[in-house]
Parts: sequence; structure tokens; C-alpha cells
Amino acid sequence: MHQASRHAFALLLLAAATATQAQEVKRYKIPDSDFPISAAVEVPAGKAIVYVSGNVPPATDPNAPKDSAAAYGDTKTQTIGVLAAIEKQLKGMGMGMGDVVKMQVFLVGDEAHGGHMDFAGFMAGYRQFFGTREQPKLPARSAFQVAALGNPGYRVEIEVIAVRP
Repeated sequence: MHQASRHAFALLLLAAATATQAQEVKRYKIPDSDFPISAAVEVPAGKAIVYVSGNVPPATDPNAPKDSAAAYGDTKTQTIGVLAAIEKQLKGMGMGMGDVVKMQVFLVGDEAHGGHMDFAGFMAGYRQFFGTREQPKLPARSAFQVAALGNPGYRVEIEVIAVRP
């Protein structure tokens, strides 16, 4: 191989490596924080973006009235149920929780918490799916307290945006 050909080949490899890096999702940490969300997530052009509709919790007590909190559990239990459903849905599409880049969380106030959302309960469930050794990728995330959801027993609804790897 001539010197000029080697140089051209090296430039081609460098361009390919740069293009590959440019194709990866980039997650920005919150400065000086260990809170398990990303401050921002950058999605490169050309990636397929998947919008997953809001998921609500499955019933955990089939004997409880279907419109009661007792039928669905506390905020932590509901969060785990919702995130497990999202994980299953993503898996069926060839993706996983590490592909989630944005999450919106809707939490209903809980009388056991003075009418305020149980953010600690939500976080206890959330931390089982994000920021773990097995799944360290963190989405950008917002959490809102809302007046109500579609069923009086629901305390949690979550929607996500994922990027196909």
C-alpha cells in the first residue's frame, strides 16, 4: 500500500469511528449529583424514536374493589408494576429500559402522605429499573403531581420515549 493510500485509509477509519460515535445516544449527568436521572439526553439524527403511551398499574389484589387503591397497592408497588409493564412492552419491540431517553411520571396525591405524592415510594420502585449495575443508563425525567388518573385507585402513570439501538 502506498503512503498516500495508507493515509487515506487511516482518515476513512477515523471518519467511520467519528460517525459511529455521533450515532450513539449521549446522556449528560447532573453536575455534582448522584440523583438517578440524566440532566439531558442527546439523540443523534437518524435514530428511530419510539413513543410509548402512558402505562398504569396492574391490579395486585383481585379481591379488592377495582376502583380502590387497595386493588393496586401503594405508590412503590404501582411504580414497579408500571415499569415492569413498560419493560415487557419494550422487550417485545426489541428494546430495553436502557433505551429509554425520556420519562414523564404522573403521581396522584396519597392520603397516607397528607394528600401529597409519595415521591419516595416512586423512587424506591424506579431505582429497581434505572441506575443499577445491570442497567445504568438514565433517562431525562419529569415527575408531576396530578389531581387524578383514569381510575381512582391509580397512584402512578408513566409514559416514556425510547430510541431504537
